[in-house]
Amino acid sequence: MLSKVCCLGAGYVGGSTLSIIAHYCPEIQVTVVDTCDEQIKMWNSDTLPIYEPGLDEIVKLHRGKNLHFSSDIDKAIDDAEMIFISVNTPTKNWGLGKGRATDLTNLEAAARHIAKVSRQPKVIVEKSTVPVKAAETTSTILQFEAKSRRSLSNLTITTNDNKLNEFVVLSNPEFLAEGTAVNDLCNPDRILIGGDSHSSSGKLAIEMLRWIYLHWVPAERILITSTWSSELSKLAANAFLAQRISSINAISAICEQTNANIKEVSKSIGTDHRIGPHFLNASLGFGGSCFRKDILSLMYISETLNLPEVASYWYSVLQMNNYQIDRFTRNVIGKLHNTLKGKRIAIFGFTFKADTYDTRDSPVIPLCNQLLQEQAELAIYDPKAHHKQIESDLLISNNKDSLSQFVHICSTPEEAVTNAYAILICTDWKCFQS
Repeated sequence: MLSKVCCLGAGYVGGSTLSIIAHYCPEIQVTVVDTCDEQIKMWNSDTLPIYEPGLDEIVKLHRGKNLHFSSDIDKAIDDAEMIFISVNTPTKNWGLGKGRATDLTNLEAAARHIAKVSRQPKVIVEKSTVPVKAAETTSTILQFEAKSRRSLSNLTITTNDNKLNEFVVLSNPEFLAEGTAVNDLCNPDRILIGGDSHSSSGKLAIEMLRWIYLHWVPAERILITSTWSSELSKLAANAFLAQRISSINAISAICEQTNANIKEVSKSIGTDHRIGPHFLNASLGFGGSCFRKDILSLMYISETLNLPEVASYWYSVLQMNNYQIDRFTRNVIGKLHNTLKGKRIAIFGFTFKADTYDTRDSPVIPLCNQLLQEQAELAIYDPKAHHKQIESDLLISNNKDSLSQFVHICSTPEEAVTNAYAILICTDWKCFQS
């Protein structure tokens, strides 16, 4: 049904997802492209740009066979019958919706590039996390650009005697957890495909994407919805997970003021089959590239729909996350006799969770900033976080001279704990549990 697909964006989602497609679909030539030459070089090297257990072996098995990483974006677009868009969609930091709305600049640029280069219609698959109606906007851009070029009038993709005579945009959000992405992709709880099942082109596009996933995913796990439902489901899923983390952290605050044990309470709650045990471990708080961004997006959508109470509800989830970090800092200060000045504190873990190199929006960053404001000396150790990335994250709120004087990035845990007044285990790496 398909012989060539490509992905715009060689980041965490694009690289991982398309590698798994290449693994299960040997008859499909898969190409992942990016505007960053250095990123592509790393995908083609022995050191991948991301750390994900099991991914390295899969990439090496298929790279150069039916899995390719390239900077030739135009050729990949023109050759492909289906194009996945997996570009960064950060929170806007300017203008209307600043600090809440999703910045769709990269998504729009990708759509315009596809329309500019394509000599025939394509199925466009939206992998990036986006607000509701983004697929509709992308489709409008593609159709407008195509008509303005007048280049698609007599060209069609022919598949099993069916014809695709226009660009079709599908929503196919990812539901990956960093650290378990390979297993999440190989054994998904569900695959969500949002599209227009009422049009012939929409039906064909949905069936083409469904055909790919049927190579390894049971049919009953592939859910077909409208694009609106699919886009909102992704935001809602992340918001619900973040909500659980904030909820258990709120309970942990009560436990600390009583004789209750948070681990016992968490287990008691989690054994209820209506609730389940996942995301019920009290922690420093949630982080990563998704949770905060997606809750902010959900808040902004609620505001634009004149639903202030709904927006306020989701904002409280973020407030609780910030409160947890502040509370942890106050506890550290209290345990060390209300002064941290000149005291060395070992920080175990800097990534936002275990089994990843990713430090984006890690709760450890604001914790370190607060400790530095108290004039503590920090000795930071993380088994995977890059030293330069740690420095870069802390430089946002601290000057270089201050970091060189008060922050030591260590290569071993033993180095970090030397002369330390306290050890703060901030990320649940297995090596810290032994």
